[in-house]
Amino acid sequence: MKARVTVMLKNGVLDPQGEAVRHALGAMGFAGVQGVRQGKVIELDLAAGTTEAQVRDMCEKLLANTVIESYRIEMPS
Repeated sequence: MKARVTVMLKNGVLDPQGEAVRHALGAMGFAGVQGVRQGKVIELDLAAGTTEAQVRDMCEKLLANTVIESYRIEMPS
């Protein structure tokens, strides 16, 4: 079974990588980009029976810094 965790910086947290991408896109002529937030996607290959609660625990303990990051879990029902 697979799960996908998307981790993003919380709103209000400075995103220097996103700002660098926005600036580079502007320099390349993509003037319509007003903001960029950069995050990460983590794909987990899990044993059958692994619960969303267990994946949430993984996020809280290791995969996301919950002080400055939020996360979203996607896994089959």
